Amino acid sequence: MYDGMDKPLFGEARPRDRYLNYFIGGFTVVLVCETLISSLVVPQFPPTAIHVFLASIIALICISELTLIYWYRQGDVDPKFRKMIYFNSFTTILLCICANVYFHKHS
Repeated sequence: MYDGMDKPLFGEARPRDRYLNYFIGGFTVVLVCETLISSLVVPQFPPTAIHVFLASIIALICISELTLIYWYRQGDVDPKFRKMIYFNSFTTILLCICANVYFHKHS
């Protein structure tokens, strides 16, 4: 089916794995966007600098995670890093939850 250089680096991805990657990545991005918006529109206005700073750091972590996912999808990253991508997404989700609790309890 493939000749020479056209063969995928790590084999064909199963549709289930692809959908799981899209779901985890999409859920993480939505939660990070919600955290960014929440840091700006917490009941007090103007927002405090610490809220915006924390949300910005979370957004930067999400950007690096999305870059790693993109590299993984391109085949530039070894498949064993898939578990690390899942772990980083999980910790980013937990960080967003903690930040949102902090924003809404301390505002």
